[in-house]
Amino acid sequence: MGREGGRRMPIFRPARRRDPDAPRLGETPRVITRRALSSALASARSAYPNEFGGVLRADPPGVISELLLLPGTTAGRRHANFQLYMLPADLTVVGTIHSHPSGALHPSDADIRLFRNWGRRHIIVGAPYGPGSWRAYDGNGEEVRLEVREGPLEPLPSEPPLEYRSRAVHRPSSRDSGEFPDDEA
Repeated sequence: MGREGGRRMPIFRPARRRDPDAPRLGETPRVITRRALSSALASARSAYPNEFGGVLRADPPGVISELLLLPGTTAGRRHANFQLYMLPADLTVVGTIHSHPSGALHPSDADIRLFRNWGRRHIIVGAPYGPGSWRAYDGNGEEVRLEVREGPLEPLPSEPPLEYRSRAVHRPSSRDSGEFPDDEA
């Protein structure tokens, strides 16, 4: 096996090594952007007195930056049913967010079942849907801290961005000769 015509097939090995401290796809988020949180709070406020439900997306890894609304999600005064089969094939989806119109910010038994079976970070928002009306939980239903970040999205401690350098093209410079080079046709 692995031989074709008596010759060994080459093994693909990536040339680039990842920085061990760089965020990785699938990393458990530790930060949420103010924009994503504000969007979730506004959506929950507009759904009141019914529950609201959505999915959290982390892009760049480690930073929750988007709120996805799934088609077919149903909600009532005491439930929000996610149609997870409607979720796009997206490896940056990291958890769920839903509201408790009662204002209770602790997970119910149904919430904990969802947390244990799906995602790594879950947020519950509650009435009155203000800046402090939310809590984050891990997959076991334990409260965790999420830092709220302002401003442009940047990955958490990561490798420096790659710098684009164009290939050098050797042409005589007009500064060097004092004249414009002749065009060759």
